[in-house]
Amino acid sequence: MTAPDQAVPHTELAWRHRRCRDALAVAAPEAGGLLVFSPRNLYYLAGTLATGLMWLPREGEPVLLCRRGLERARLESSLTRIIPFRSYRDLPGLLAGVGSPLSATAAAETGGISWALGDVVRAHLAGTALVPGDRALAVAREVKSPWELERMRRAGTAHGRALGELLPARIRPGMSEREIAGILSEVLWELGNLGVPRMENSGDEAFFSLVAAGEHGNHPVAFNGPVGLRGEHPSMPHLGHAGTRWHPGEPLVVDAGFVVEGYHTDKTQVYFAGDAAQVPAAASRAHEFCVRVQDWCAEQLRPGSIPAALAAHCFAWAEREGLAAGFMALGGNRVGFIGHGIGLALDETPVLAKGFDAPLAAGMTIAVEPKIGIPGFGMVGLENTFEVTPEGGHSLTGAATGIICIGG
Repeated sequence: MTAPDQAVPHTELAWRHRRCRDALAVAAPEAGGLLVFSPRNLYYLAGTLATGLMWLPREGEPVLLCRRGLERARLESSLTRIIPFRSYRDLPGLLAGVGSPLSATAAAETGGISWALGDVVRAHLAGTALVPGDRALAVAREVKSPWELERMRRAGTAHGRALGELLPARIRPGMSEREIAGILSEVLWELGNLGVPRMENSGDEAFFSLVAAGEHGNHPVAFNGPVGLRGEHPSMPHLGHAGTRWHPGEPLVVDAGFVVEGYHTDKTQVYFAGDAAQVPAAASRAHEFCVRVQDWCAEQLRPGSIPAALAAHCFAWAEREGLAAGFMALGGNRVGFIGHGIGLALDETPVLAKGFDAPLAAGMTIAVEPKIGIPGFGMVGLENTFEVTPEGGHSLTGAATGIICIGG
């Protein structure tokens, strides 16, 4: 049986349903409800990682339909209508039979299923016009409830301790990236990390950390992030490389996620193998600039601020400081964002980037990650996860901002 403290309360699910319905009224006003397919969004709306789909009508009771795990779903979810199904062709009859009929026009989570499955759904629901519903789901999840924020605060507290206290006490120059990644995994596990970070963008993968020593912080990457990384292997470009050691005089970048009850925080900490006086002046200046950028962004993380305007300010600021060439990574690794939404996935909206013009709202959670790649040295900068409040961004992952120096 699922322990009561593990279940998502019914009042919490009802709050999420209201947010989705309100967002759907704006994003797809012609739709009479929303079809949801991905496990991540099924958890958000039903409180269980079901294999199947959910119908959330604009009015009336939602219905969770399970192909597998029906008994588990009934244990974990407080929804009252949880039923089995075999084929998508049966959906209209099943939904009508439980009093929540499919509408003539329905929104669908298109990013949560493959192209092939989408064709199957359309073929079997030929009598229903399907329109995209992904924007409504994204908007609904942007603002976290007090219940969600409590989990993210717990994650952030443990996260800050992991990278700021426990990891630096256990690593030393001369270790390989892989050794450091192994120690980090032990630290995160000891503090309660669930260990499976999730990505929102279809096809993207994540592991619990990126570990890059020296120039590997500028190593070419294929993912949408500023930290360079060689990783374990071309088939698994995460963690750290067993053949690369962290040498004296080099930076070490650790970019890690922490997960509590499905909710993520994101944090990056830079370490240096040596004394603070040995950190090159260019690296110190670049890192101090990143700290100033983070502090300014935190001050601006208030309801009403425009994400695109915050990003534009920071990129222009780096230009004025003569740091634009490495700001948010070097060359092809460079990204166009300063931060990103986070919650049930590491890469949620809103994003502090061009094109995100909707104002911030209280309860949003944003990972702010100003970083600078330095040729011949590596990467400096930082990342912390913030809650948007009327007083500005409140860091969930700690207040320390400096490079942590570790001797041999």
